[in-house]
Amino acid sequence: CHFINGTEHVRYVERHSYNREQFVHFDSDAGHYVGDTPFGEIQARYWNSQQEFMEYKQGQVGTFCWHNYDVITPFLVER
Repeated sequence: CHFINGTEHVRYVERHSYNREQFVHFDSDAGHYVGDTPFGEIQARYWNSQQEFMEYKQGQVGTFCWHNYDVITPFLVER
């Protein structure tokens, strides 16, 4: 989760890598998976075609990021 200007803008980014190479990533600003390698493009097409799965991923900003903001903030802001 990336919190920009406090809570003014929240961005959820999920990266998948294999052998230290990122092959696919999800960005909540884009709203879908993006393949970074030929294999990642195949994975991205598959995951983007799963409607319920994509709705879940797009909701991660609200459920995962906002839920953890209160927990993470004291450690990040005060240091």
